[in-house]
Amino acid sequence: MDDDPMDSIFHEKQEGSLCAQHCLNSLLQGQYFSAVDLADIAQQLDEAERERMAEGDVTSQEYQQFLQQPSSNMDDSGYFSVQVISGALKIWGLEIMPFASRDAIGATVSPEKERCFICNYKDHWLTIRKLGQQWFNLNSLLSGPELISDTYLSMFLAQLKNEGYSIFVVRGHLPDCEANNILNLVKAVQRSKPKYVNDKSQGHSKEGRSTDGFSEDDLQRALEASKEYLTNPQEDQQTSVRGRFKYLGKLNIY
Repeated sequence: MDDDPMDSIFHEKQEGSLCAQHCLNSLLQGQYFSAVDLADIAQQLDEAERERMAEGDVTSQEYQQFLQQPSSNMDDSGYFSVQVISGALKIWGLEIMPFASRDAIGATVSPEKERCFICNYKDHWLTIRKLGQQWFNLNSLLSGPELISDTYLSMFLAQLKNEGYSIFVVRGHLPDCEANNILNLVKAVQRSKPKYVNDKSQGHSKEGRSTDGFSEDDLQRALEASKEYLTNPQEDQQTSVRGRFKYLGKLNIY
């Protein structure tokens, strides 16, 4: 049997609450960061914050209260802040920017032209990355990589946004990796959908992501609704979009 190109994709499965580590390593496609590495970055950020606060009155109540506060960049569970994620990526010459920011406006219009997104909801981080010419959901809560077609990438991002995720675009030159080289030559085929390793994780839909029973018109309306939802920054105008957005919940095809 020929080797499955999907096997070349680096994918870290969830361990404890180390999703930030898994998110970064899946993005970079290798064991680039450990929890210790990220803790070091968090401590450097904490120290920089203390130095900035110390530029004022170190005897002030505000400064003393600041010193008593726990780190805002990490906690004992293994959670790391977006500042830590950003700092780690800067080591590799990569930059993150909010999906809805002016600098990333092209990503909302044509997300398929990007290379990578990272997403955060509460304490969970996940990576969506293009390898070769195909997109993959590299969520550490999944049993393996999940193939996402170009057609439905914007729908998937819109679903995440609707669920409360913060989405960031990753810009810069990504390190070379085996999976990208292989998938540039051979397209991946999803032989079986990965499952969530914890059925209670994040409250997301888990299985049955299929287009069965829906017409092309249904799919097209869902796609149009998702693109409008991603590109429309006005909350009052998003109300009508959410009405059309019900197609995403009905289709559940990502």
